Amino acid sequence: MLLGVPKEIKTQEYRVGLTTGSVQELVHHGHQIIVQSTAGEGIGLSDDMYREAGAEIVGTAAEVFERANMVVKVKEPQADECRMLREGQVLFTYLHLAPDPAQTRLLLESGCIAIAYETVTGPNNSLPLLSPMSEVAGRMSIQAGAHCLEKEQGGSGVLLGGVPGVEAARVVVIGGGVVGTNAVRMAMGMEAHVTVLDRSLQRLKELDFQFGCMLNTVYSTREALTQYVASADLLVGAVLVPGAAAPKLVSREMLRTMKPGSVLVDVAIDQGGCFETSRATTHANPTYVEDGVVHYCVANMPGAVARTSTFALNNATLPFTLNLANKGYRQAVLDDPHLCAGLNVHLGQLTHKAVAEDLGYQYVPARNVLAA
Repeated sequence: MLLGVPKEIKTQEYRVGLTTGSVQELVHHGHQIIVQSTAGEGIGLSDDMYREAGAEIVGTAAEVFERANMVVKVKEPQADECRMLREGQVLFTYLHLAPDPAQTRLLLESGCIAIAYETVTGPNNSLPLLSPMSEVAGRMSIQAGAHCLEKEQGGSGVLLGGVPGVEAARVVVIGGGVVGTNAVRMAMGMEAHVTVLDRSLQRLKELDFQFGCMLNTVYSTREALTQYVASADLLVGAVLVPGAAAPKLVSREMLRTMKPGSVLVDVAIDQGGCFETSRATTHANPTYVEDGVVHYCVANMPGAVARTSTFALNNATLPFTLNLANKGYRQAVLDDPHLCAGLNVHLGQLTHKAVAEDLGYQYVPARNVLAA
């Protein structure tokens, strides 16, 4: 199969779909790889390194999209990229369609086969291709939030861990999944007072066993949310409904009870955000202040640590990429129910139930369209 890797064009996005190691592995299995010039430059992977790994370097994204049987990216295709997709071409990348009707429409019109990293499943309902970026984003949420608490950034001037004789900041994490767990780990490592809220008692028990008595675990109700949001110096939104838009858990009224200069980090912003006041920002202009609260809502947080993120993502995606290339998308998806869960768009039809329901499209099960 001929696989193509275009350079990412989203603002401040330096990650790349395939590392040189992934290219070498695919070439070893008999596949051809074309990579847009400078696609990996932002993370220290030069064109010469890609050539040494066995890839062909091409000048433009248009050539990548024109020639490749399968396009491997990181971020959702931008409008210009969607228009370059053709009928029957496979796209393997993050999509986050539920909060993005314009992208969904363009993908449906293109006739492509779009497989989303974030809905590929694993054992025990895990999300193995979302997990690496969730780990990065969870850890970054505390790093970014601590910086935003500084007065120069509009924050209240609180040091996350405090010092002897001065109380540490109060960090509240909503959601105890992969993002939340990594946020908790970082916040506790910086010696903040940390509370995590979740609606799964089993998950709260697991977090209690993992972190011990220094972590405050709370069952999430409206009353508990209202109480802990008001007390937070740093509030992290870490909720996920796979494939669907994130629920708006914190209202503007709740937000107004927070102390002036408090900080909100919405890691769920890729799926629309879990705070009523959230709107997507970029690394170039990451924050805004609303109702006295600093909002950090960068839609591609792991892009700030692009080298770490790219290698972590490729570790997870490479086995799936190899299967798609070795077997062809149809056989690979039919053989693997976990990969089948990643199929979102197929030749003009929506094949992911949560996305279809959120955007008002007819849902067609993936196995039905593949069988046809």
